[in-house]
Amino acid sequence: MGAAYFYHLTQNPLEYTLPILLEKARSAGWKIAVRGTEMARLEFLDQKLWLGREESFLPHGIAGGDHDALQPILLTTAADLPNNASCIMCVDGADISAEDVKASDRVCILFDGYDEDAVARARVQWKALTDAGCGAQYWSEEDGGWQKKAENTGA
Repeated sequence: MGAAYFYHLTQNPLEYTLPILLEKARSAGWKIAVRGTEMARLEFLDQKLWLGREESFLPHGIAGGDHDALQPILLTTAADLPNNASCIMCVDGADISAEDVKASDRVCILFDGYDEDAVARARVQWKALTDAGCGAQYWSEEDGGWQKKAENTGA
């Protein structure tokens, strides 16, 4: 059973932070689904991932292709996981359920700390997941690094 990690983005935008977290998830051996709410936004992230950081390469695809099941990182707006992802990264307020968390090794919820609606949505997700017995951690960007600010073991 996995846990939900909430990442409160205040220093860097999603397109900077997402590749870093994807690299870490890939180094753990996980397949990843990046779950968003709008295809146009996922296409933007797709381009940013292809341009990527010089020191890394993140093979990925957008859902709906012939090889979704083979993608180590799949960008999608759907709830299903055709690539059998063991890590789900939710962006832009994408839905996540307690069942998703319990079936995954890790769920990451990335939200813009300067968007009041995004912060409110993350609080609702935290409460729903922890009330359902999921473990959760809250991480905030501070002084160029991440600091764990809260943890709920889900017990």
